[in-house]
Order: sequence, then C-alpha cells, then structure tokens
Amino acid sequence: MIRWLLLIFFALLIFQGLHRWLEKIGLGRLPGDFRFKLFGRDFFLPVTSSVLLSLVAAGLARLI
Repeated sequence: MIRWLLLIFFALLIFQGLHRWLEKIGLGRLPGDFRFKLFGRDFFLPVTSSVLLSLVAAGLARLI
C-alpha cells in the first residue's frame, strides 16, 4: 500500500513539473483534472490525464 502511495506521489510531482508541456498537447484540461488556488499558489491534480497516460503506458507495455 505504501509503495502505491509513493508511486502516486511521484507521478503527481512529475505531472506538476511537466504541466506546461502537457497542457500544450491537450492533457491537463480534461474533465476530471482539478486545478485550484490555495494560499496564493496554484495546485493541479491531473486525475483523468494520469489515468489516460497509464492506459497508454499499459498498452505500450503489452506490445513490447
């Protein structure tokens, strides 16, 4: 369970860092991707985008 929580945490960190680039290709603006302001900072939770990217990665893994 802790391994999955760490994996999700690191995935969210990666999405946060690549947010500008991913938004240019359409990810991050899907329904289910949450963006909110808290204490003057913008936070971004890409729930739908991460599910979509994991499905793509699983499909690629099956092909290889």
